[in-house]
Amino acid sequence: MMNNENNLIDGKSIAETIKHELILETEKFFKDKNIVPKLSVVILGEDPASLFYVRMIERSCKKVGFQFEKHALALDTSEDELLGVIKQLNNNDKIHGIIVQTPLPAHINQQKIQKALHPEKDVDCFNPVNMGNLALGVPVFLPCTPNAVFEILKREKIDVEGKHVTIVGRSSIVGKPLALILLLKQPNANATVTVCHSRTGNLADFTREADIIVAAAGKAGIITGSMVAENTVVIDVGTNEVDGKLVGDVNFEEVSKIASRITPVPGGVGPVTNMMLMKNTLQAAKNIAGTL
Repeated sequence: MMNNENNLIDGKSIAETIKHELILETEKFFKDKNIVPKLSVVILGEDPASLFYVRMIERSCKKVGFQFEKHALALDTSEDELLGVIKQLNNNDKIHGIIVQTPLPAHINQQKIQKALHPEKDVDCFNPVNMGNLALGVPVFLPCTPNAVFEILKREKIDVEGKHVTIVGRSSIVGKPLALILLLKQPNANATVTVCHSRTGNLADFTREADIIVAAAGKAGIITGSMVAENTVVIDVGTNEVDGKLVGDVNFEEVSKIASRITPVPGGVGPVTNMMLMKNTLQAAKNIAGTL
């Protein structure tokens, strides 16, 4: 049995380190090009979870010295009106990153909106061009949440190359892109990846064989102690509200006694994800500055 405290991965501490690196990089970029990275967020309606997330993004921008602007639109904004706002932002040279906060209302085609974002400014990596580049092994940006998992593994010096990683969850936001990242022919990747999902039979057979488990199914407590072998690394991407508390996809009480390393929820992948968004925004500003 492992000691709970010694095997805990502190996402807040990792995010803090990345923040300081980004501050220095941003200052250097400003000295070299006289440009301050700017991130623009478009949000429709007043969904509390979405508003909270946008506030977190704004705070992160301030922490690293970026400019931030929010375009708050009514929930009944038409698709054409939204596309018009995106077109304006695409054509604005002062804006380097654009996020359209999801979920979008039912009358708006999300795929159409994702395609409308200029790939160079698509810092959340939703445009099919960016996802296609990742699938081809030549990514410009890496999607923020999967990249946060990748960054945690790298910074904690958890060896991935040649290891068996089982990802539980096949969403286009986390599961699929994370599998593509870990399959990249580059240092800190080169993993053997199994992707499981809600239709996978005998899920425990796959998780018990893994060196690293990434839980991203969006189902509280889906990974229990009996599903994890000793010395496995467990990264919990899940965020679920249960009885007013934020919990992950992993039964932390059980699994933390078995895993060699484990991320908590909250305080694990989440804080690093915000910093990956900042990293993409700075990269977008650099890319755009190089093509002006």
